[in-house]
Amino acid sequence: MYNFALAFTICAIFYIAGEWVDKLTHAWVPSVFVTAILMLLGYWFVLPYNLITDSVLLPFGATLGLFLLLVHMGTVLSLKQLMMQWRTIVICLAGLVGMCTACWFLCPLFMDRTLMITGLPALTGGIVAATIMQQAAAKAGLVTAAVFAITIYCVQGFAGYPLTAVCLKTYGKQQLKLFRAGKITMSEADKHAVENANAAVGVSHAKTILPQLPAQFDTTVVKLGKLGFVAWLATLAGSATGISGAIWALVFGVIFCTIGFLDRDALNKANSYGICMFALMMFIFDGLKDCTQEMLLSIIGPMFILIIIGVVGMAIIAFIAARILHISFYLAFANGLTALYGFPPNIIITESTCDSLATSPEEKEFLMSRMFPSMLVGGFVTVTITSVVLAGTFASFL
Repeated sequence: MYNFALAFTICAIFYIAGEWVDKLTHAWVPSVFVTAILMLLGYWFVLPYNLITDSVLLPFGATLGLFLLLVHMGTVLSLKQLMMQWRTIVICLAGLVGMCTACWFLCPLFMDRTLMITGLPALTGGIVAATIMQQAAAKAGLVTAAVFAITIYCVQGFAGYPLTAVCLKTYGKQQLKLFRAGKITMSEADKHAVENANAAVGVSHAKTILPQLPAQFDTTVVKLGKLGFVAWLATLAGSATGISGAIWALVFGVIFCTIGFLDRDALNKANSYGICMFALMMFIFDGLKDCTQEMLLSIIGPMFILIIIGVVGMAIIAFIAARILHISFYLAFANGLTALYGFPPNIIITESTCDSLATSPEEKEFLMSRMFPSMLVGGFVTVTITSVVLAGTFASFL
């Protein structure tokens, strides 16, 4: 009775369970954490060792699926919005420098340096960074390090979510107090800030160099074919330069979207984002089959050490950068913390905070104008851009 179709269905059930818990808890319990726990318990007691291999998701998720997603990530970036939020970019980069510096020099005093190298890019970003490090560790024969990258990715949100909520609520209360006292008002620029921020993930109407295909010819396969072509160019660039093809895929995604060769939000328009992400997630979770109970116990300590040192290092540098740029530390730290969860939890937490603090639609609109644009861009800078570059660099250290 057991075959590839049943294996695929079992994988889907675990994935769906994580998604449902995530939605029911408003992202406070991450879907990846739930799915990882369920699959880990399943591997220990009931699941076949080669479940994900049998589902035939593995080869696609580890190769083409990964590169299609990387190119796609480049197509959701709005260069205009990034430039408008330059202070957020500086804050996020400074925070990540603080995190990486603290971990690089302090973590080896308390844990294996290989675990730090593998886990740090995953801590600064999302699934793509974790995938790159897992692949690099597995290729080097470092099974424990490969599992470590997965565990960091799965639990980092538990540090990021509550800290972000506290920072945003503190900042929001400060701003509301001034707003209610009439000391600050909401300008037209503030009103447009939220609308403009949506351009970072919305449809771009900017003119492009290349003409657009007529709708009847711009089919799903055409969109996927163009993504595949750009991914192929990225692999060639990676081989020719020695710089990770993952980095080139992200860069080429931005470039080819800007000139009009690729659609903005390309994979979603090709109705293929879901299957690519599902396959990539299953590739990540496939590494859990080698995680024994003894191995998990051995990496719990290093996992907490890496997260604590990294977050403290980020907080210190974010505080300094916020003072220099005359930005609230609470907002600056919240922007940096998007590295621990990215999009869309950054938006969910921001909207939930505004809903809980505001007592009228005007107050919510005001709070959103103060938080939403920077939190959205923060997620792109940390998870979408910087973590991929960092992972591509750190992978060469193993």
